[in-house]
Amino acid sequence: MKFSKRTNWNTEESELSLAFRQRQSAGLPIYDLTASNPTRCGFKYSADLLPPLVDPATLDYDPNPKGSLWARHAVCRYYADHGVTLDPGQVVLTTSTSEAYSYLFKLLCDPGDEVLVPQPSYPLFDFLADIEVVRIVSSPLVYDHGWQIDIEGLRRSITGQTRAIVLVHPNNPTGHFTKLNEARQVAAVCREFDLALIVDEVFLDYGFDAADFHESFAGLDLGIPVFIVSGISKICALPQMKAAWLVAVGPHSVAALERLEVLADTYLSMNAPVQRALPTWLEGRMAMQSQILRRVQANLAELDRQLARQLQMLVNRLKVEGGWYTILRIPAMHPDEVTARQLLDLGVWVHPGQFFGMSGSGWLVISMLCTEVQFSRGIEIFLEYIHRNQDSYQIG
Repeated sequence: MKFSKRTNWNTEESELSLAFRQRQSAGLPIYDLTASNPTRCGFKYSADLLPPLVDPATLDYDPNPKGSLWARHAVCRYYADHGVTLDPGQVVLTTSTSEAYSYLFKLLCDPGDEVLVPQPSYPLFDFLADIEVVRIVSSPLVYDHGWQIDIEGLRRSITGQTRAIVLVHPNNPTGHFTKLNEARQVAAVCREFDLALIVDEVFLDYGFDAADFHESFAGLDLGIPVFIVSGISKICALPQMKAAWLVAVGPHSVAALERLEVLADTYLSMNAPVQRALPTWLEGRMAMQSQILRRVQANLAELDRQLARQLQMLVNRLKVEGGWYTILRIPAMHPDEVTARQLLDLGVWVHPGQFFGMSGSGWLVISMLCTEVQFSRGIEIFLEYIHRNQDSYQIG
């Protein structure tokens, strides 16, 4: 039997993933500094989240391609809390941001076209692009006392097949918010090359106090087509409920929404109970967001406390402005996968930088979502490992 080339992925388990699974199966302790599932990180969920799912109104089937008006009004109220006025007609509900990206790649790209994604970035984009027979092209984020978009690097990456630029605001894993001046520069590039802008705002509500600019792109008048994707996986810490959306603003948004409505009507993937519950979940989002922000900021402070005790500055934390992750610069003696494996043997699970497209060695990415006790002990073991091996390190 012949399968399509678009699904011809290497599905073999990596040595690192296999080692992690084997350690789990053996019941050995693991301090998971990659945690991304809030439902398994000890947060307290309200009992009020489930009753809306059994509302009798969900027995009435209203196959609106964009999603129920009831739910889309709730999304508009969410943006109103961010100072942005939207019409429900600008909103298309999806089951996930992945589905939203799928719609947008279909809308904007023909097979073989390209989408630019600044890196470091989450590797999910590569799989989504493969499925749509679209090519992801990376452009650099640079670090100089904070992360910045390399505008000229972005421009040099554009070809005749480029159709859109994707920004993650704030970025995962760098925690970099796209600043207002950067947004305007990216918009100028989009106008120059007739490109659309896709902005992923799933971590928007998790900005730290020091962040310069952490407002939604939905409220910016950039003079270009902008599509915002987001959802309750992060906003409400409910990844299992499968509710997300895309918002279209700017020039050509009416024509885009007409086409998106046909795409959504083809799938009709949103289920009625989740749509009915969405207003309740969005209205109660602060109960979870406040817990997560307290956890993340406490773990970040603990990380800084332990790093400040270093006799030599062998590990540096890069500036982070929001989200759940942070990046560590470490001595570059081994490939990052080797370092991650050696740490796993000690019971600490981290992401090697290459997982997020970071070049070279000397980068680890850690999540600040796990419990404070787990995080503190994991960082202690990690720093003990670094100092035990410091004589053989060459700072990269």
